[in-house]
This record gives sequence, C-alpha cells and structure tokens, in this order.
Amino acid sequence: MPRSFTPKVVTANALLEGDAVWLTEADTWTRDIREAEYITDEAHADIRLLEAQARKHEIAGAYLAEATAGAKGPEPTHFREAFRTRGPSNYNHGKQAETQSRT
Repeated sequence: MPRSFTPKVVTANALLEGDAVWLTEADTWTRDIREAEYITDEAHADIRLLEAQARKHEIAGAYLAEATAGAKGPEPTHFREAFRTRGPSNYNHGKQAETQSRT
C-alpha cells in the first residue's frame, strides 16, 4: 500500500551564492523557509518541482522536502532541512578551525 502524501516545500540551492532557498507561492525564491509555499497536494507538489527544476539559470538541485505547518509558516521535519535553514556552513569550525589555528 502506498504511503500517504505528507506536506512539502520545494527547496534548492541558489546557483550563484549556494544558499539554501525555498520556492514561494509567488514563484520567487526565498532564503526563509517560513515564506515557502506549503504544498499539501501531491499533484501540485510534482508540478511545482518540475517548474523549479526548469529554472537552472537560478538554482541547482531542486527537490521536495517534507514540512509541517508552523505558527509563522512551514517548518522542516527532518534534521537535514533544519540544518539548511541556518545558512551556509562554509566557515572554519570543529576540526577545520583547529587545523587553521596550528598553522
């Protein structure tokens, strides 16, 4: 028996900056998941994903991510997506910072 559809948001990475972005209902990209279009219909989600994937001049790697309705808009349900909402991790931390301080 197929799994029932769970709400989704369309997400990708901005092509030039690499930031995580989400597709809004107004068909723009936002860096705030709370502004993303919250999609509760599977057919609509599939269409929005195809539309996003066609915008290769703006984004890379579009996919559907599970979300839940929050008080201020969609919220991620998976750790990976929650991590992506905190912005790029392209700075030295952990082992990278320790190696940098030794040189």
